Amino acid sequence: MSKTEKVIIVGSGPAGLTAAIYAARANLSPFMIQGEEVGGQLTTTTDVENFPGFPDGVMGPELMDLFIKQAERFGTRFLSKNVTKVDFSTAPFKIWVDEEEHSAETVIISTGASAKYLGLENEKKYLGRGVSACATCDGAFYRDVPVCIVGGGDTAMEEALFLTRFASQVYVLHRREEFRASKIMAERVMNHPKVKVMWNTELKDILGDGKLVKKVSLYNNKTKEDSELEVEGVFIAIGHKPNTDVFEGQLKTNSVGYLETEPGTTRTNVPGVFACGDVQDDHYRQAITAAGTGCMAAMDAEKYLEAQEN
Repeated sequence: MSKTEKVIIVGSGPAGLTAAIYAARANLSPFMIQGEEVGGQLTTTTDVENFPGFPDGVMGPELMDLFIKQAERFGTRFLSKNVTKVDFSTAPFKIWVDEEEHSAETVIISTGASAKYLGLENEKKYLGRGVSACATCDGAFYRDVPVCIVGGGDTAMEEALFLTRFASQVYVLHRREEFRASKIMAERVMNHPKVKVMWNTELKDILGDGKLVKKVSLYNNKTKEDSELEVEGVFIAIGHKPNTDVFEGQLKTNSVGYLETEPGTTRTNVPGVFACGDVQDDHYRQAITAAGTGCMAAMDAEKYLEAQEN
């Protein structure tokens, strides 16, 4: 087993890498187990136009590369593998990568959340080129063109209304005859002049020219009819799944699986273990808010370590 680290950060992305920058600058020599998908969800995004400091926008992978270089500059060490098991029952905490065991006085978890997709082959093909799971992130790229959104919950309603600011027409595709969303949100969507709700409608396929989305193939599960709809953007809003499986039974989660932290802090129910970013935020899910909680987690970990020494 290697030496006991002051801080191990599990997961990369804006939250984990910001935590690494702050922890490294505090001389805590953080060790980051990035995971095999280095950089988180932003690496699947093309233009990022809402991150401060980039007035002309920046490509998602480029932004994450800059985060990594900054964390590395101050001494962060990296391992690009997935954590396979943890033991937070006693300190120092134990973390395994396959058979390789690591230990740490504090742990910062920033494993994020993964958008749920329908499982269509062309979802991956056109991701970032017409397919998105975040209207707030990408809606502005679809000015004056028709788009569709798949979903029926409050998130889908919020994103549909957000898209009306840009798109010429927003089609809401829902496989049932009524929304799961709250009544007030559903009514706002149904009464909006730019929105057309297509009930009992399932997205069968996403069609494009090899570069960009051009239309979608639909199936009405009531009339059993197939159809096509011309759209340039397809937004999937069927929820997110926090990446917490490896921490099951170790840390407290809320009703939908996100790690619980004490209000106003990043402290979990285990002293010395902190959580930041989308793994504990089921509301905002933005790069800038994730980065903010990453800063908080590093500062919380630093204060915890100071208290242990005194």
